[in-house]
Amino acid sequence: MFIFGLALAIAGGYLIMNRCISRADFWHWWGTNTFGLTLIPLVIGLALLSFDGRSIAGWVLAGGGAVIIFVGILANLQIFFTPISLFNVIRDS
Repeated sequence: MFIFGLALAIAGGYLIMNRCISRADFWHWWGTNTFGLTLIPLVIGLALLSFDGRSIAGWVLAGGGAVIIFVGILANLQIFFTPISLFNVIRDS
């Protein structure tokens, strides 16, 4: 049963990835196109780490900046399904 379920999950993942269009839009926090603001904690953290690799503040800022960027990209990802007929779905699977 596990192998069968795994095969179905892989087939479903393939069909979804094959028939989706995704795009990432810029997020708007305090204005338009504010992606650069999310880089500030990451750059400051990396600067602190370049001077002292054991800096707790550097690790917190670098890690927090990376998490903010990753979450911002995921939160603003838009996924669209392309129109497809049932015949093509059955034929492709």
